[in-house]
Amino acid sequence: MSATSQIILITGATSGIGRATALHLARRGHRVFATGRNREALASLEREAAGSALEALRLDVTSAESIAEVKAEIDRRTGGHGVDVLINNAGYGIPGPTELISDEDMRAQYDTNVFGLMAVTRTFLPAMRDRRRGRIVNVSSMGGLVTLPMFGVYNSTKYALESLSDALRVELRPFGVQVALIEPGVIDTGFADRSMHEVARYRDPASPYAPVLAQADELRKLTDRMAVGPAVIARAITHAVEARRARPRYVAPFRSLLFIRFLKALPTRWADALLALTIGFTRRRFAATATQRQLAA
Repeated sequence: MSATSQIILITGATSGIGRATALHLARRGHRVFATGRNREALASLEREAAGSALEALRLDVTSAESIAEVKAEIDRRTGGHGVDVLINNAGYGIPGPTELISDEDMRAQYDTNVFGLMAVTRTFLPAMRDRRRGRIVNVSSMGGLVTLPMFGVYNSTKYALESLSDALRVELRPFGVQVALIEPGVIDTGFADRSMHEVARYRDPASPYAPVLAQADELRKLTDRMAVGPAVIARAITHAVEARRARPRYVAPFRSLLFIRFLKALPTRWADALLALTIGFTRRRFAATATQRQLAA
């Protein structure tokens, strides 16, 4: 159990990293307000956390009304104190060729991953600032440090989050509010399942990117073999919550940090070639597909 119990709000707590973190923190004695949009998943989370101080609330981070309702409810339940720690975890990604991602899909990712996160932060930050004490933990991604083919739009939301967090960390320091970034690598969560479902809308045999889109399932199998459980990230978040002084960044698992450092140490052209070869963005592959189409015609 933690030395000091804190009141914590976590968004996106219905699955994956958010669910594992909410349960882990509640079992360590913190009072956790676990939020998400799926009512059934929230009810399941409360049942699993029975006996701990976990309370589930429905929250849509893209709705100002929903955020205000949750703020009022938490204030009511905490006697006006609010939260000591805000964990911004809600987020998702739609993979696909950057050229083809629709404006609608691009805006939706920014609405949740960037604008929604900031809307929640603006709502709960003032009470921390007034108390001269608090903590904000933003869940980013290794995709906020390196850009991966097929994830350009999603990665761009995480780059935005990195910049916002870096600014907040300095701006809030005089008020005693610490800001930490969590940068997960490949994690075994529902994130990949949703991403694979979303990419289906961009799978088209006539697409110029068809050779890569056709092997999306194979790429999924490759990442599955590299994935670790969400408990690894839950432990990193817990350190960011409980440490006397949180680190500015937590990259986990450790092998993800090694990969990032290796990639950044390479000349850009070499790093591009490595990623292209891994994902399948090679001239040979696309030339072979073009030849096949010509023969079929």
